[in-house]
Amino acid sequence: MLFQIPNHDTIDISSLLALAKEAGAGIFAIYNNDDIAVTLKEDQSPLTLADGISHEIIMKGLTDLTPSVPVISEEGKEIPYEVRKNWDCYWCVDPLDGTKEFIKRNGEFTVNIALMCQNQPVLGVIYLPVTGDLYYGGKGIGSWKEDASGSKQQIFADTEALNWVAAGSRSHASDVEIELLKQFPITGNITIGSSIKFCLIAEGKAHIYYRHGATMEWDTAAGQAIAVYSGAQMTAGDGQPFKYNKPSLLNGGFIVKVK
Repeated sequence: MLFQIPNHDTIDISSLLALAKEAGAGIFAIYNNDDIAVTLKEDQSPLTLADGISHEIIMKGLTDLTPSVPVISEEGKEIPYEVRKNWDCYWCVDPLDGTKEFIKRNGEFTVNIALMCQNQPVLGVIYLPVTGDLYYGGKGIGSWKEDASGSKQQIFADTEALNWVAAGSRSHASDVEIELLKQFPITGNITIGSSIKFCLIAEGKAHIYYRHGATMEWDTAAGQAIAVYSGAQMTAGDGQPFKYNKPSLLNGGFIVKVK
């Protein structure tokens, strides 16, 4: 399946999916080691050897696939706003989303790759290295899930549900989130790490995900694409459009829901 990047290259989506799997294999090799080499960044968030390996694989792969499209990556060099504000399209990458879950060895971590055009996600890929599940979604193609055997099916948000399941973070939660969720017909909850929550909404297993606390743009871009192109919606916490490529790449709160 081909995907046209406006004013840039046409890419074969299968090549992008293969790149996500290659990065996942690099992560999984470290995951199976006794020593996953944990250090701390300046903000005291954890960093592992796997973050760096995945970053290098994805950066090389995207440069080969789309040499004219720049990349923002969590593990990459910070790019000044004065440079990136003029980009029409770019990649937004989290080489290892859910580092805390990786360190806990609970399997709930992902590779996130999103294509952004006019500062909105138009294509997103999320790969789960432990299960081999792969989710992707994009403008004009809808959202899809491929399992470890290679079986593929289109997925849809459950927009007709009367009883909702809320997806929540395993490592982050707040009283504000609990209070807001009382407004919705929630009868069940799923607690899980990383961007997997977006995927649960996209495939109809959950119906709402509210995050009050801060995230970064690479934490949400791929998940937003997959959720939105499955039929869900995503806004800022106050209902306004969710923005990307801001002077600061720090996100405010957001809500993803089926209607």
